[in-house]
Amino acid sequence: MADSTAASYATSGFANKMGWGSRPALLLIDVCTAYWTAGSPLDTSANAESAAAPASMRKLVAAARAADTPVIWTNVSYDRPGMADAGLMYKKAKALTVWQKGDGRGLQRYVEGLVPDEGDVVVIKKMPSAFFGTTLAADLQLLNVDTLVICGVSTSGCVRASTLDAMQHGFRPMVVGSACGDRTPEIQRSNLFDMNAKYADVVSEAEAVEKLAIKWT
Repeated sequence: MADSTAASYATSGFANKMGWGSRPALLLIDVCTAYWTAGSPLDTSANAESAAAPASMRKLVAAARAADTPVIWTNVSYDRPGMADAGLMYKKAKALTVWQKGDGRGLQRYVEGLVPDEGDVVVIKKMPSAFFGTTLAADLQLLNVDTLVICGVSTSGCVRASTLDAMQHGFRPMVVGSACGDRTPEIQRSNLFDMNAKYADVVSEAEAVEKLAIKWT
């Protein structure tokens, strides 16, 4: 965004720092090969920023694991005939069939080096937000989490929806821009700008790694 736009938002009282709590968890949203495979309807790899996102995510996961910080993953899964469990969203996005049970393309598979470990929380969802129709809010409360470090795909879709709901549920959303991906730099940057203005703190990989690596007290 242009400096003048950022200044306008700041003057109007947006884009203040929310700040970190003391008990973060890492949330990786829909990290699957569909987003980084040529020919996939969801491929974002033509955007260099998105192509680099998995490497950034791996650093976040390593930091969290080293400190026993909770790591949470979301997966999408549809198993009703005709994609009925995708609801109205399927009318807008036929690409959702990559997550349909029995789809033979294998695009729902995890990305190399980004696979849940035993003990991680895995949330199955059907809508963009990781919170909608899932147990995520209860899982985070049981873990005593107050801050959610968010990364994954796509920035304008499921990352944004989950970030908004995290804030509305009272969890401090810290979005790691370098660990998120979308189809174009313009879509990526505009959504990060807007989330930072209203719903979250958009933070650097280095800041997120530092916070995730601190053991809870």
